Amino acid sequence: MSDFVRIAWYGKHFGEEPPLVGTDNQGAGTIFFTGCNLRCVYCQNFQISQQGLGKTYTSDQLVEIMLTLQGQNCAAIDLVSPTVWSRVIVKAISLAKERGLSIPVVWNSNGCEPVSLIKELNGLVDIYMPDFKYSNDDLAKELSNVQDYRQTALSAIGEMYRQVCPLQIKNDVAVKGLIIRHLILPGYLENTCGVLEDIASIGQDNYVSLMSQYFPAYKADQYENLDRRLSRREVELAQTKLLDLNLVNGWTQLPDSASFLLPDFTKEQPFS
Repeated sequence: MSDFVRIAWYGKHFGEEPPLVGTDNQGAGTIFFTGCNLRCVYCQNFQISQQGLGKTYTSDQLVEIMLTLQGQNCAAIDLVSPTVWSRVIVKAISLAKERGLSIPVVWNSNGCEPVSLIKELNGLVDIYMPDFKYSNDDLAKELSNVQDYRQTALSAIGEMYRQVCPLQIKNDVAVKGLIIRHLILPGYLENTCGVLEDIASIGQDNYVSLMSQYFPAYKADQYENLDRRLSRREVELAQTKLLDLNLVNGWTQLPDSASFLLPDFTKEQPFS
């Protein structure tokens, strides 16, 4: 089997959750991998998840990237969409730790992963940050072309919770734990409510990042509801549900967040 990965961009990223960005201009040491095991029609990173933008790196080069980011005083190594390259990444994390990698490693995924993989990451990954997308399997099939998403994500995130919870933050920097993201989709508030209920069933001490940055990217304008931004009312109702479930740990976004969160990976600095 080939011992390489494809990476679209790596560097300091300041758009992640506050304890991953750190303090004093640290930033998250973020590595965006090319490819994805989902096919979301609204993906905001479609240039790399669906269109294959990126360059090939060996596992040794990936280790060097991690150590370089640590040397730049990044708060964490943030592995974005790592699932399809998990075999090589697991090897690289282990080698990087042997060579002195000591800052937290973040597994930033879509939550649709086998429990066997999450168990393999035990002891290598310090912080899991899955995006729990769907409580409705029919919606997951329609919008992301995936079967049995809900139970797969529930099982995977349940194992993540078992390994690392609760979230530990020291000097404003996360060192270990679980952060669960959820992107609110316009017109699908029932799906969001179901996801938040599932998160609460895993543990009410979970840190939730409730995201309202949705923007109709990629093929979204071809689908009912997805061709518009979220309304303020939808965001407020989702935030109310979060509090009703006593999910009080975490972060919420302002409805206009997308204006500075949409990346362009054809640029040297995608987030400028």
